[in-house]
Amino acid sequence: MPVQKYNARDVIFQIENYNSPGTWVTIAPLAINTFTKSEEEETTDTTTFGSAGQAESQKMQIGKSLQIEGFRLRDPATGALDPGQALVEGLNERLGTASLSGFRYAHTTDTTWTVWAQARVTLGDQGGGNNDEVSWSATFTRSGPSTTAAKP
Repeated sequence: MPVQKYNARDVIFQIENYNSPGTWVTIAPLAINTFTKSEEEETTDTTTFGSAGQAESQKMQIGKSLQIEGFRLRDPATGALDPGQALVEGLNERLGTASLSGFRYAHTTDTTWTVWAQARVTLGDQGGGNNDEVSWSATFTRSGPSTTAAKP
């Protein structure tokens, strides 16, 4: 079968429950409407006199982050947040090694997850105007390498 485009809306995002390691919770499946995966790198200059004026460099470090955006969900009767969003907001308040937790994502048809065993989170702005729903976003930044895990 030839390769083809696929829907961004079919990507699932999960956070590992830091209060119950090994338990994964889907983040706001009814509220996410945008995601952006970003990469960064750090290089070192290896240019010498022998480079004859041509720049030389090597990649020394890579970093990855993934931002999800959408709406903040809460139960109108209890005020409880979407369970995944609540874990994300809780992780945002933690410091040191406690600020790291697992994060994973995959398309619904993928057979494996992309897993960041250790990631930290930064919450984005929340709010809205007179006729808006409350916005919500979070950026996960990987700490260490990516791995994969089979999807059940």
